[in-house]
Amino acid sequence: MILIDRQDFEALVREALDDLPDEFAERLDNVAVVVEEEPNPDVLRELGFDPHELDDELFGLYTGTPLSDRGVEYSGLPDKIDIYMGPILRACGSRSEVVREVKETVIHELGHHFGLEDEEMPY
Repeated sequence: MILIDRQDFEALVREALDDLPDEFAERLDNVAVVVEEEPNPDVLRELGFDPHELDDELFGLYTGTPLSDRGVEYSGLPDKIDIYMGPILRACGSRSEVVREVKETVIHELGHHFGLEDEEMPY
């Protein structure tokens, strides 16, 4: 596990978002990307994770209506992407691993925003 403070971790998430290709970044309005320390244990159970098993970690979570499922009259609340700092830091042994994992997690959760399923994504 590597130690990175919250401010530095949030900067890594912002960098991952800033590095997105323009065609994806332009479609991210009404999406909040939030750094959380840990996922909620109830959410973990709901998703089939064991909240007490550290080998079974959740790095991020997309909550919302994917773009592919929205109609012309869609006017919902902002979608939300949670990036979980604790699980990512526990899984990584170096800063470069954290940078890579943050980028992959952000891309993965944005994939859900665009309507992709887990098996359709590179990460």
